[in-house]
Amino acid sequence: MTNRNGVLAALTQEQRERLMELAREVVFPAGTRIFEEGRTADRFWLIKSGSVTVDVHVPGRRSPTVETLGTGDLLGWSWLIPPRRWNFGAEALSPVRAYQFEAAEVLALLEQDPVLGRAMSTAVAGVVAHRLTAARTRLLDLYAPYGSGAAAS
Repeated sequence: MTNRNGVLAALTQEQRERLMELAREVVFPAGTRIFEEGRTADRFWLIKSGSVTVDVHVPGRRSPTVETLGTGDLLGWSWLIPPRRWNFGAEALSPVRAYQFEAAEVLALLEQDPVLGRAMSTAVAGVVAHRLTAARTRLLDLYAPYGSGAAAS
């Protein structure tokens, strides 16, 4: 599990409060498929408790988990980047409590407040970079002839 996203930590207290005004609490039972790769990304979550696996579709194979997220992590970043389609899938590994945000509402807020927009975009970009690196490493470990080589570093 990670808590590397720093999304809320990257915001000022006032910005956090403005963002959290848009949140609503949701619960996902263990085993719930939260979203599927390729479908419309119209929301995101900040995990309060529980674990979520992030996976990637590999044709002809079971979708491997590329990362497991937990408390404090951002679940979903595709809502910010057109064409706003999920780049990964996600499933509740255990019961999950989270704050859910509707993308349209958050995008309107970010448009109204460019300073908040820049802070959120920068924080989400860090999550994107981390997730893509994690996916690459995991897929190399699973499918490349000699793995990722990460253990040799």
